[in-house]
Amino acid sequence: MCSKKNSTILTPAINCVKKAKIAFTVHQYEHDSAQPSYGLEAAEKLAVEPERVFKTLVVNLDSKELVVAILPVNSMLSMKNVAKACGARKAEMADKAEVQRSTGYVLGGVSPVGQKKSLKTIIDQCAQQYPTIYISGGRRGLEIELNALDLQTLTLALFAPISK
Repeated sequence: MCSKKNSTILTPAINCVKKAKIAFTVHQYEHDSAQPSYGLEAAEKLAVEPERVFKTLVVNLDSKELVVAILPVNSMLSMKNVAKACGARKAEMADKAEVQRSTGYVLGGVSPVGQKKSLKTIIDQCAQQYPTIYISGGRRGLEIELNALDLQTLTLALFAPISK
């Protein structure tokens, strides 16, 4: 059901983390397409607190700039807070096709690392309180466990309070 350190799995996200030479662990599980929440499914199947499993959302700022927001799967994104963190007035969820085109990933498997285009990235500040967090490994049923500061370095991200 869950395998750690499966080195035969390669996605752009895993390649990016490997290339950066940081400590990480790959976790794989059998994805159930009937699950309503990819992130909560990952937390349940990996037996990890939902607060440590982070989802990757892409938002469109009023300046038409796409921004990546990384927050716990059991939280909601505050559009007001993400806009403020980016110096914008408004933010809204990006169009599904636009997300796939700019990141190279399908929804439910969007990783904040290894994306086609480098986008401004904001990580919810709560990530800093855990020794490691889980992010998408670039496809459904695949998670990467790593330190939040390493993720910040990889993505050139900013920490800010973006969840509600």
